[in-house]
Amino acid sequence: MNLDLVNKHQSTLNTAVKALHERTFFAHYPENPTPEIYGETADKEGREKYKNHLNQNFTELLQENPEAWVGQEESPYEQQSLGVKYPYFSVDTLVSRAEEAYHVWRKVKPADRAALLVETLERVKSRFFEIAYATMHTTGQAYMMSFQASGPHAADRALEAIASGYEEMSRFPEATEWEKPMGKYNIKLSKSWRAVPKGVALVIGCSTFPTWNTVPGMYASLVTGNPVIVKPHPKAVLPIAIVVAEVQKVLVEAGLPPYICQLAVDADDHLITKELAEHPKVKLIDYTGGTEFGNYIESLKGKTVFTEKTGVNSIILDSVDDLDKVANNLAFSVSLYSGQMCTAPQNFFVPETGIKVGGETVPYEEVVQKLADAVSGLVNNPKAGPHVLGAIQNPATLERVKESSTVKGKTVLSTCDFSNPMFANARTCAPVIYEVDATEKESYSRELFGPIMLIIKTRNTDQSIEIAKEMAMNYGAISCGAYTTDPTVKEKIMDEMSLAGTPVSFNLTGGIYVNQNASFSDFHVTGGNPAGNASFTNPEFVIKRFTWVGFREPSLS
Repeated sequence: MNLDLVNKHQSTLNTAVKALHERTFFAHYPENPTPEIYGETADKEGREKYKNHLNQNFTELLQENPEAWVGQEESPYEQQSLGVKYPYFSVDTLVSRAEEAYHVWRKVKPADRAALLVETLERVKSRFFEIAYATMHTTGQAYMMSFQASGPHAADRALEAIASGYEEMSRFPEATEWEKPMGKYNIKLSKSWRAVPKGVALVIGCSTFPTWNTVPGMYASLVTGNPVIVKPHPKAVLPIAIVVAEVQKVLVEAGLPPYICQLAVDADDHLITKELAEHPKVKLIDYTGGTEFGNYIESLKGKTVFTEKTGVNSIILDSVDDLDKVANNLAFSVSLYSGQMCTAPQNFFVPETGIKVGGETVPYEEVVQKLADAVSGLVNNPKAGPHVLGAIQNPATLERVKESSTVKGKTVLSTCDFSNPMFANARTCAPVIYEVDATEKESYSRELFGPIMLIIKTRNTDQSIEIAKEMAMNYGAISCGAYTTDPTVKEKIMDEMSLAGTPVSFNLTGGIYVNQNASFSDFHVTGGNPAGNASFTNPEFVIKRFTWVGFREPSLS
């Protein structure tokens, strides 16, 4: 291992570990794609590099002798194939190469692994703009979100996992001299410990956030000494393929096998995820996606599994200082990336008696209208709408929104017609809104992925809290927003939702939204309800990837 690399990144690691403990703002990678930070030509060069990938074989991976070249990505903005082909390998080839690499990687010291992995992120940083355009045209995210989520925010989450793993593997001494007084003599033992990685790791990516949701598990396994097979969603490969390519280049430069981190893609006519997941040599699995497949992953025997599945996220409206500011904030949260975020709110609980605004009560009907007007205002704003909504990644999501009229309730906004002036063929959809009575639980007790907003009329705030908690406990929740000026109500919401393993954002207005999670401060998913069994990045997210094994013998001293 290159000692210069360790020295180069030790300060970054120390700062990241400190940030883990303090939980205050820390971002190693700047989130603003400005020329002052990334250079005058970075955006243009990134766009050109993305275009150069189109209709070509992706040859950057250092994985030899592919059995075929495959790819099935399509741009949600242009609704045309990207034409990028990736090297395909059988499951046995991928696993056997990972198993061989495991016995090299596990012997690299934790500090060396951590430094090497930070170096990979520095290489990825030089490709943030290229990754941004790749993300845009595989997921439908708007440009700014694509840059931030797949670039600096993902890199910070990866650094967080590296720092956490590095800290946990350095928590105890490698060796010590142990002495126990026994009266006339002492027993002396030489003791040593090894943090032993569990083995081959599999990371299963999702179609909407192909790097942000992939790199935490990927880097958590790598830093703890486990080789990783990255299996992206077949419709969103390019962003994470670029990341894996950079990891492999750094590994080879360090004299290590590239198979420590491999990209695994589906054949055009054969999905390989289950085959990989069930392989007896695969010991660790990270998964992001739908609940049904997530439950299957959790059911596999002999695996250590980390999941993020779907949830039913709630907003509880009780009392506010400024209803217009609240409505605008919530309209943005619902519209951001057309609701295709695991943290997007869906169920909005409003008491039938209305909510308190300042010293007055605003009727229920007026609250509903305020929310609808705020959504319409954002969607119809030509300077904001296209950049907030982006495009719909999956045609099935668009069909789900159009079929949401099956929801029992009153239609508030039904048309999802929306056009993007920059992309005439973009697959788009504005949020739809329905009013539902609290008694119609069947309508709101499942995730309706996409831009669908349900306003649920409750008897009072107590019932709103009760149902929001019930939804989280039974169906999972990743986020919750609450608006109240009453300290007693606030405490009740905190207590009840914490029992449901659901974080709550209170009284957000302005430029911070319930959808957002900050690296090194916010735990993403708690693992405390059916929305997922893991939380990144808490200690459990890394310590379950290795075991401590001790050795002792009589001391010679």
